[in-house]
Amino acid sequence: MTETSVTASGALASDTNRRSGTLGYVLYVLKENPVTAVSFGMFAFFLLSALIGPYLVPYDPLATNAAIALQPPSWSHWFGTDSLGRDVFSRVIVATRLDLIISVAAVALSFVIGSLLGAVAGYRGGWTDNVLNRILDTIMAFPLFVLAMGIVAALGNSVANIIYATAIINIPFYARVVRAEVNIRREAGFTLAAKLAGNPDWRVLAVHIFPNALPPVMVQVSLNLGWAILNAAGLSFIGLGVRPPTPEWGIMVAEGANFIVSGEWWLALFPGLWLMLAVFTFNLMGDGLRDIVDPRRRT
Repeated sequence: MTETSVTASGALASDTNRRSGTLGYVLYVLKENPVTAVSFGMFAFFLLSALIGPYLVPYDPLATNAAIALQPPSWSHWFGTDSLGRDVFSRVIVATRLDLIISVAAVALSFVIGSLLGAVAGYRGGWTDNVLNRILDTIMAFPLFVLAMGIVAALGNSVANIIYATAIINIPFYARVVRAEVNIRREAGFTLAAKLAGNPDWRVLAVHIFPNALPPVMVQVSLNLGWAILNAAGLSFIGLGVRPPTPEWGIMVAEGANFIVSGEWWLALFPGLWLMLAVFTFNLMGDGLRDIVDPRRRT
């Protein structure tokens, strides 16, 4: 066997061991904490509902039928029907995809921008740090939901603008957490050793410092996923979010609230229950995500 083939075989074996080790560690974390395992199972349920749910629902979520309007839950319509005769169960399941897209996209955008700004400010310090802190203070001076309302009202209530507004109000959380973690570690022994080894600043920051800042950031990601869903639902509830007749949990709760007094409780209950379970799931996932990405727990 040639030296090249031996090297390639060794690299392949190393990659395989690394993947199996990562999977094994994830399974260990899930087994060690049953609550984390339950939260990841619930997240898998919502993810499957978003991916394949629209193809499996029994009725068209937009199809109206006045003859069966406001029917209570039954074997034919598990969550009942709304004032236009639309199947509530089908609409709740289909709405999962839109709400998850808004939540994940907004949190991913705020995570990338906030982490980048916070890492640079925490590593460089000086006027860069001062300017960033003043900008973050300005954003957080406003009630965040009111700020999101203003952004959406100014830009228009489209899905993209809801994502941008939700991302903007979440950027300060990531920037401040990452800034604090990087600021603590920029003079640590392993950082100085990486610099002495000839690593450029960007590599020291990206490879040696930032991974140690990920555990608290991942907890923030988990919380923000739930907040982002609540924010999108709240905007839809007051008429600044997704436009009807698009299925969305906030819209469905707002429409159902008008019928609670007359006894049609199912219209607001089931969308609100799904919204609560989604936020509850993301809140429970925080500890597990922190343990999975923490380099110190791996050792």
